[in-house]
Amino acid sequence: MTAGGRVQAAEERRRVYAHRGLSALAPENTLAAVRSAAEHGVAWVEVDVDVLSDGTVIVLHDSTLDRTTNRSGRYDDLVAADLAGIDAGFWFSPEFAGEPLPTLPELLEVVAATGLGLNLELKSNEAGGRRSLMLVDRVAAALGGLGPGARVLVSSFNHLLLHLFKQRAPQVAVACLYGRPGPHGDWRSTMELTGAAHIHLEDAGLTREMVQAARDAGYGVGVWTVNSRGRANELFNWGATAVFSDNAHEMLDLALQPPAGRG
Repeated sequence: MTAGGRVQAAEERRRVYAHRGLSALAPENTLAAVRSAAEHGVAWVEVDVDVLSDGTVIVLHDSTLDRTTNRSGRYDDLVAADLAGIDAGFWFSPEFAGEPLPTLPELLEVVAATGLGLNLELKSNEAGGRRSLMLVDRVAAALGGLGPGARVLVSSFNHLLLHLFKQRAPQVAVACLYGRPGPHGDWRSTMELTGAAHIHLEDAGLTREMVQAARDAGYGVGVWTVNSRGRANELFNWGATAVFSDNAHEMLDLALQPPAGRG
C-alpha cells in the first residue's frame, strides 16, 4: 500500500458500521442482523469470522457457542453438517428463534443482494496456527470471487494473519485492530508491513492525539464500539473516518459530512 493509497483511504467519506450487524435490533452476527442493517439504511456491516475443522467459515464472535446459540462448548471439531439445529437467535428474543448460525457463503449472498459494504474480522482460531491459516485461505478464496464493485474490508487483531491474508488477496483493503490503550510500539511499521490502509481503535481510553497521529500518517481511522451519538460526533470531529456501533441506524446523519481535516 503506497502512501498515496493510505491518504486516499483517509479522505473517504465517513462510515458508520453496524457492529456485528445491526445488533441492537437483531441477534449479533446473524443474517437477520445484516438484513436489518440494510433495511435501516446502514451502508456498512462488520461481522466476525472463524473456521470449522472441515474449512467451513462461520460468522461468530466467541470461541465457544455458549453465549449466542443453543449449544455449548467449542466448535473447533465441528463440520458443516453439525450446524443444522444450531439456533443463533433465540437468546435475543422469541422473534428470532430458529435463526441459523451463518456461513461465509450465506453471508456474502445477502451482502450481494443488499449492496452492503462488508468488514470481515478474522478471529485467531484457538486450535492453532494451521487452523488460522485455513481461515485466511478460505476467506481470501471467497472474496476473490466477488465482483469488482464489491466493497470489502478485512481486519484483525492478529496482524500476522492480516499480513498473510494481504499476500493472498492484495486487492482487498485491510485494517489493523488495536485494543486499549491504542497503537503501541512501532505501530507504523506494523501498518506498513500488513499493507493496511485503515486502523481500527478501541474507544475506551482513545484520545484526539491518537486519532490525529494515525490521520497524519495517512490512514483511515475507525473507532469501536461507539453507542453514543455525542461521542460519535466528537470522534468524527477529531478526524475519525468511521465508527462501529450496535445502533448504527441512529447515527447515519453523522456520516453525511466529509472527514474532518488531518493535523
